[in-house]
Amino acid sequence: MASFLEKILRTGDKRVLRQLEAYTKAVNSLEDSFSSMTDEELRAETDKFRERVKDGESLDIMLPEAFAVVREASKRTLGKRHYDVQLMGGAALHLGNIAEMKTGEGKTLVATLPAYLNALSGKGVHIVTVNDYLAEYQANLMGRVFRFLGMECGVILSSMEPDERRKQYAADITYGTNNEFGFDYLRDNMAWTVEEQVQRGHNFAIIDEVDSILIDEARTPLIISGPAAGEANGWYAEFGRIGATLLKRGEESGRSDDNLETIQKRLGVYHAQTAPIAEHYAKKGVHHAIEGSGAIADITARIAKVINALN
Repeated sequence: MASFLEKILRTGDKRVLRQLEAYTKAVNSLEDSFSSMTDEELRAETDKFRERVKDGESLDIMLPEAFAVVREASKRTLGKRHYDVQLMGGAALHLGNIAEMKTGEGKTLVATLPAYLNALSGKGVHIVTVNDYLAEYQANLMGRVFRFLGMECGVILSSMEPDERRKQYAADITYGTNNEFGFDYLRDNMAWTVEEQVQRGHNFAIIDEVDSILIDEARTPLIISGPAAGEANGWYAEFGRIGATLLKRGEESGRSDDNLETIQKRLGVYHAQTAPIAEHYAKKGVHHAIEGSGAIADITARIAKVINALN
């Protein structure tokens, strides 16, 4: 059984290898035609590619041309020409595979190929690195290639505020660490409105040091919580007041549900579900607190008074 499985795996590897070699030959055959273009003509290829994507053309079909354009842009901006093995690595990443490369073999340069190709859809590309320094360094260096071709390149750093993060995520290609991407995703899921979110979707990602990020660091969960400041602190005092009132009512009414356990559950639900909503609308100036104690007629009159004032 083992030899049979190994044979299947070897056959699959050979098939992928032949596909990567075919892509590389196609890219090399286009090199002279793109090298003869002016900077403006090379830049204009990006607009042509984008139109073809809008018309429904597959990125797989456009890969040789797009890679050839990036290789030429890299030669002109960085003085670096992608080797054949780097073209194969870029194609492997585009196809959703893991490309193992040794230190110094140009992984950062390889990433420019599939990043540019997948950014042509206009849906954004994330390149995940291991720390802020590398994210900023790679964004500045490889960003020269992308900007030369008319694309915007952004970077997410731990010191950035939400407005700046939103701007960086709006770029065609965005560099950042796994922690920043992960926490921004969590914060976006806690946002009250779409306008408060910073990320714009998840189209295509390239992960550097994938074994470290998805295996080693994956053992450490990302946990997020909101700060207990401002109006949030005031709710605790309010909960205490309400709890004391309910306990006193329980002693006087004799109701079976007016006990400490039930009151704690009610306050827990209020704290988790109702209080955040109330605080959200209070910040927007559309929240109105009404005293809820007393006779029903008195409470109704208070509600009517607020409604009449709004009208």
